[in-house]
Amino acid sequence: MRILITGAAGFIGFHLAQRCLSAGLTVFGLDNLNDYYSVQLKKDRLAQLQDEKNFSFAPIDLANKEDLESCFAKNRFTHVVNLAAQAGVRYSLINPQSYVSSNIVGFANLLECCRHHHTQHLVYASSSSVYGLNTSMPFSVHHNVDHPVSLYAASKKSNELMAHTYSYLYKLPTTGLRFFTVYGPWGRPDMALYLFTKAICEGKPINIFNHGKMRRDFTYIDDIVEGVFRVMQRIPEPNPHWNGATPDPGSSPAPYKLYNIGNNNTVELERFISVLEEALGRKALRNYMDMQPGDVPATYANVDDLIRDVGFKPSTGIEVGIGRFIRWYSEYYGQ
Repeated sequence: MRILITGAAGFIGFHLAQRCLSAGLTVFGLDNLNDYYSVQLKKDRLAQLQDEKNFSFAPIDLANKEDLESCFAKNRFTHVVNLAAQAGVRYSLINPQSYVSSNIVGFANLLECCRHHHTQHLVYASSSSVYGLNTSMPFSVHHNVDHPVSLYAASKKSNELMAHTYSYLYKLPTTGLRFFTVYGPWGRPDMALYLFTKAICEGKPINIFNHGKMRRDFTYIDDIVEGVFRVMQRIPEPNPHWNGATPDPGSSPAPYKLYNIGNNNTVELERFISVLEEALGRKALRNYMDMQPGDVPATYANVDDLIRDVGFKPSTGIEVGIGRFIRWYSEYYGQ
C-alpha cells in the first residue's frame, strides 16, 4: 500500500499519517498550509511526521490541477485519503468562494487523478453537517440528506454526489466518511474545545450558542483515525440488492459506500463544559447567545454499518478525551 493523505498537516490528516506510519505503510502527504487557522500549528504537526523515513510531503493545493497531476504521475498511489478541505461551518457564510475552490474544484481534480491513475480506493471526508434539517435520530447514512443549512455542508454533500458519479461511470471505488465533532490533541483552534479551553485559561467568557440547548456526538480523534484506517483497507463493492425504485442513499450498484464515524452517544453541551471545567480546575464564565446561522441543535451518529463492515465502534468518553486534550494543550503552550 502506498497512501496519499491530503490535508496531512491538518488535525485528522496528521493523526492518520501517524497511524499509517506506525503500521509500516508508506505515506505521501499533501497540504497547502493555508492560513484559515495557525500555520505554525500545521507546521508543528508536520514536523512530527517529517522525521519518519516512510513519509514524504509536498505543499500542493488540490485546486492546482497541474501540480496534482504531476504528483500522481510520479508516485503511483494505491490508496488516497482526502482530508483536505476548507473547514468550518460559520466561515462558509463569510468566504463562500474558498469552499467552492477547495471542496468542489479541488475534489474534482482529485477524482480525475484517481480515475486516470487507477487508484484502488479513494476514501474522503464528508461531515455530519450534511444531515442539515434532519431531525430523525440517530442520523443514518440510509437517511435522505437533501436539506443542508450551510455552504460547507452543501460542499460535502456535493463530494458524495461527485464520488458516486465516478464510482458509477468509471468503477472507481469510493468511500465517504461522515465525521461527527472531532476533538483531541493537536485539534483545530476554531473548534469549541480549543476555544473554550483558551478562554477559560485566560479568564474570558465562553460563548454558548442556542442558550446551551445544544447536543453533539463528540468523537475522539483516535476513534476517528481507527475508523478511517480500517475503512481504507475495505474496498467497497456494489450492493446487489440496491433498488432504483426505493434507492438506498448509503450504498449503490456501483463500488460506493458511506459511513458515519461518531461516538454513537449525544452529549449536552453543558455536560461537555462541566467536564472541561473539572479537567482545568477552573470555572467558565458563560455568555449565552442565540443559535448561529448554519448551525444545528443536535447531532447523533448511527454507526451500525461501520460496526458490521469493519468491526469497530468508537467508544472514548469525553472524560478521557478532554483530559488528553488538556494535557497536550498544557505541554504545547507551556501552561
